Amino acid sequence: MMSGKVLIAVSMLMLLCTGFQVSGQSRDTFCIPVKSLDEDRLAFGPGESLDYEIHYRWKSINADVAKANVTLDTLTLNGVPVFHSKVYGRTARFYDIFFKVREHFETWFSRDGIVPQRFYRDSREGGYYSINDYEYRRDGDEPRIIASLETSRKGAWTETLPLTDCTFDLPALFYMARNMNFSKVRPNMKYPMTFVIDDDVTNVYFIWLGREKKYIKGIGTVKTMKFAAKLVAGEVFSGDTDMSLWVSDDENRIPVCFEAPLKVGVASGRLTGWKNLKHPFDSLIEQNR
Repeated sequence: MMSGKVLIAVSMLMLLCTGFQVSGQSRDTFCIPVKSLDEDRLAFGPGESLDYEIHYRWKSINADVAKANVTLDTLTLNGVPVFHSKVYGRTARFYDIFFKVREHFETWFSRDGIVPQRFYRDSREGGYYSINDYEYRRDGDEPRIIASLETSRKGAWTETLPLTDCTFDLPALFYMARNMNFSKVRPNMKYPMTFVIDDDVTNVYFIWLGREKKYIKGIGTVKTMKFAAKLVAGEVFSGDTDMSLWVSDDENRIPVCFEAPLKVGVASGRLTGWKNLKHPFDSLIEQNR
C-alpha cells in the first residue's frame, strides 16, 4: 500500500497546484495571464478557511483516509504587510494505526503582488520527519532561496536554491494561481510551472480543458473549470496519466475536486467545507440538502 506520507504529500500538491507559473519570465508578465494583484482585487481575503477530505482507492481499499485544512490571515513580517497561510494535513484516526502522518505548511507572501517572503514545512510519518524553512532573498545581484533543511535520516543542512520571479512555494503558488485571467488563458495549451519543496526545484505543466458541471459528494453540483496536469514520473507517479483538477468557476477560484493516478492506487480529494470566502460561492448551483 502507498505510504501515508506519500498520500498526504500528493494531496497537498494537488490542492495547491491550481495554476502554474512559467519559469524565467519577469514579474511584469506575471508568468501566466493574471488579473490585478492589488490586495483589494484578489480572489481571496483574510479569514478564509477551506476543508478537504482525501480519498484513496487501491484493491480492497476505497475510503477517506485523511483531512486537510487551509487558512489565511494577515500580519506584518519584517515591516512588510503579508498574508499568512497555514495548511494542515493528517491521516484519519483509524489509519493512524497503519501510517500516522502529519503535514504542516506555512507561507508568508506580500499582500500586494503575492511575492513570497518565507516558507515553513514540517512533515512527519512515524519516526521519519522532514523540515523546510525557506528565506527568500532578493538583495544583491542574484535572487536566491536560503533553505534550512533537516530530516531524520540526513540531519540538518543548508542549501541555496535558485529564485526567479516565477518560483513559488506550494501554498504561495496556490494563492497566486487563483488570480488567473481566463479571458487570456487558452484551452489545450501547455503552461509550465515551477515550485520548490525540500531541496528540489520542480517543473510540471498544466492544460486548461474548459468548463464543466461537477458533482461533489456532500456539497452538490458546482460549475467548474477543469485542468489536466502532467505529472513527473518518479517515486509517486507513473508519468503515463495526467492528474485531473476542478476549480470553482466563480471569483473565488477554489479547488473543489482532484484525482491523481499513483504508481499504487488512485488519490483523490474533495472540498467539504468553507468559511469567509471573499466572494459569493456562485458556482454552487445545486446544493445537497
